Amino acid sequence: MPTVGVKRDLLFKALGRTYTDEEFDELCFEFGLELDEITSEKEIISREQGDSKASGASDIILYKIDVPANRYDLLCLEGLVRGLQVFKNKLEAPRYRRVSPVNGEPQKLIITKETAAVRPFAVAAVLRNITFTQERYDSFIELQEKLHQNICRKRSLVAIGTHDLDTISGPFTYTAKAPGDICFRPLNQTKEYTATQLMSLYKTDSHLRHYLHIIEDKPVYPVIYDSNGIVLSMPPIINGDHSKITLKTKNVFIECTATDVTKAKIVLDMMVTMFSEYCSQPFTVEEAEVVYPDGKTCVYPELAYRTERLSSEFINCKVGINESTEKIAQLLTRMCLRSRATGVGDEIEVEIPPTRSDVIHACDIMEDAAVAYGFNNITRTTPRTYTVAHQFPLNKLTELLRQDLAAAGFTEALNFALCSQEDIADKLGKKISETKAAHISNPKTAEFQVARTTLLPGLLKTIAANRKMPLPLKLFEISDVVLQDETKDVGARNSRRFCAVYYNKSPGFEVIHGLLDRTMQLLDVKSARGEGYHIQAADDPTFFPGRCAEIFVQGKSVGRLGVLHPDVINRFELTMPCSALEMDVEPFLGHTAEALLTHDVPMQEVIAHRFPTQIESSQALASRPTSTKTVFGDMSTPAGLKALNGFLADKSYMEGFAATQADVAVFDAIPSAPSPTFCHLLRWYKHIQSFQRERAGLPPAKSQFVLQAAAPAAANDASDDDDIDLFGSDDEAESAEAARIKEQRLAEYAAKKSKKPALIAKSSILLDVKPWDDETDMAKLEECVRSVSMDGLLWGQSKLVPVGYGIKKLQIGCVVEDEKVGTDLLEEAITAFEEYVQSVDVAAFNKI
Repeated sequence: MPTVGVKRDLLFKALGRTYTDEEFDELCFEFGLELDEITSEKEIISREQGDSKASGASDIILYKIDVPANRYDLLCLEGLVRGLQVFKNKLEAPRYRRVSPVNGEPQKLIITKETAAVRPFAVAAVLRNITFTQERYDSFIELQEKLHQNICRKRSLVAIGTHDLDTISGPFTYTAKAPGDICFRPLNQTKEYTATQLMSLYKTDSHLRHYLHIIEDKPVYPVIYDSNGIVLSMPPIINGDHSKITLKTKNVFIECTATDVTKAKIVLDMMVTMFSEYCSQPFTVEEAEVVYPDGKTCVYPELAYRTERLSSEFINCKVGINESTEKIAQLLTRMCLRSRATGVGDEIEVEIPPTRSDVIHACDIMEDAAVAYGFNNITRTTPRTYTVAHQFPLNKLTELLRQDLAAAGFTEALNFALCSQEDIADKLGKKISETKAAHISNPKTAEFQVARTTLLPGLLKTIAANRKMPLPLKLFEISDVVLQDETKDVGARNSRRFCAVYYNKSPGFEVIHGLLDRTMQLLDVKSARGEGYHIQAADDPTFFPGRCAEIFVQGKSVGRLGVLHPDVINRFELTMPCSALEMDVEPFLGHTAEALLTHDVPMQEVIAHRFPTQIESSQALASRPTSTKTVFGDMSTPAGLKALNGFLADKSYMEGFAATQADVAVFDAIPSAPSPTFCHLLRWYKHIQSFQRERAGLPPAKSQFVLQAAAPAAANDASDDDDIDLFGSDDEAESAEAARIKEQRLAEYAAKKSKKPALIAKSSILLDVKPWDDETDMAKLEECVRSVSMDGLLWGQSKLVPVGYGIKKLQIGCVVEDEKVGTDLLEEAITAFEEYVQSVDVAAFNKI
């Protein structure tokens, strides 16, 4: 969610009253927002850069407010105040109007055909006779940045340009030229540059360098000229200095160039509606004409109002309230959606203003009605439908495999889903075009360029980071890879893979082959051609010639195994032989990973892991104890059921947060399914009923909820005079004493076990710390890194690794306690030394 920072005093002045922090927090919650933080500019700089840098900063209180990502009308102080005032019934939602110029023709923006190769669309408008103050000017600039980061997708979809109309003259021309043919003085610069020179100049600019990739590979760059040949802007990079707006600017020309014309219209509407209130005629915007290469002329901004009709019954039903049609119309009007009852049944007519581009469906209107009504005011009710969740079949199979592979002596690793092109192609002896990889359009680093198509490189890099560990190294990973797939609507799909490697002084192919046989045994797949599995020789550049085999299951190839090629081993900085196995897991489910959740794990897993069958479950049900006596009372009586229902009102299970034998015992004590009157008991009953196949494997109970049944009297068909056993024994007393002793010993064992210290989860982390340039003092950099001290952090060995152009990065290892130290915390602490450190990346992460 975007965060909007506003000055508290300025906000309260605009709202017309002063709030306490608690009152304003409550107001934000009522309006569907969240007051995230109360801070100041000085506090922010002190926290991020240190007290020394914050000495001259402002102490003015700032409110950081979280705004829904699709509410672009709340990204500035003006829109936020307007929305809150309408919500509190202190102001009517304004009407925005597009007007023609008082004198002369409207401003024109002519688009040439050359722009089709880069950014083919543009829209424009004029804010006439606007009055800026310093606060309004700052808000105007900040809104542009918020829109650029949000709906504009970092200027890739839309770029906003604002210009002082009095310094330029129309008509304006939007065209595209070769970089060497564009020359102008950019914003806040003292001399002219060509577009080529600008791209080099801004490569080191902390703000603008993030946008260069949008056009730098294009043969032509977009540019906007006025009628005198003065450059207004080179979107989406920079505006010209000649037409920059100042506090003295009275007329603002706004242009938005885009690759998506719909987004451009929304952005333009937001800019003009938010700041048209400062014009001499509030909430009026002067139109501008845009002429496209085909001669078509469009007038902007559209400022389109539209109406939607829906029933009050729809809103009442979805929200869970019971309000009249007129009342719901009033609620919607408070959310800047002018509404009225049409008089036709319970129909409501809702007017959607140009500021509410987020309203695209009746559900959006219903959500606004719920916000205006107040979520805390909605009556809490118990759902009528109870559902029982099932684990995703593919994940269930994965978990079962993980446990048995770990039992086979292999250690599980978890690596990044993104990697470099070199990792999945060059280092494995393959071409990138053959990998079907999904590429990142604008990768932040060279290490995260593509989504991995194989798990092998990640495991080899993990071994390279742990070469000093005792041999052999036996690792495995079961995770997803991403493959291009034209049949999918997103053009790619996930595929669950299993990969294992064995690294030792000898290749150990027999170890990997044995692991394959064990895996197939777990999956209940026989070693046979046709219906089972078999391997046959194959050629693969990743593996040593003659030491590679392809795995076939039921005649279909599912993976490969073999001894890795020496060149592959050297490229991953390894020095010893290595064998590897990688195969697809999904074929063993009998359906794809995208199957419905109603499917269960196939029967071969059930058999292999000895899950109780349906017959066994039925027998378990038939062998229920006859006792209905519990600590809550007799479960055959309404009083006992009511007591248990009250106990389960705020609990999911009898003990703790997972099903145990205590749940099974109480479940068996209930003669039949409880009535819907006992809603909490019925919910629990149906949930525990779904565990019938797994009930035998549930953890033991810590407490006894079901009381022992009295021993039934012996039947005697010959006489009814044997009610008193004159020759009775002490067996019953002895059995009761034995049960008491057993329970006492179990309690002592549980108490003793609870005193054992818990195992501390630790991880080994390898960090890549990159300096700014080759002049950075690497010794001082390492000293700064090692100065980071935390409870649960132990620094290890380090080395300098060449990166290129004389630059070296610091590679340093550490061991951390997972509960005390996280990678985010480490990265934040190290990057605080910004004089030396450019970035910190996690090169390897392994559980110990």
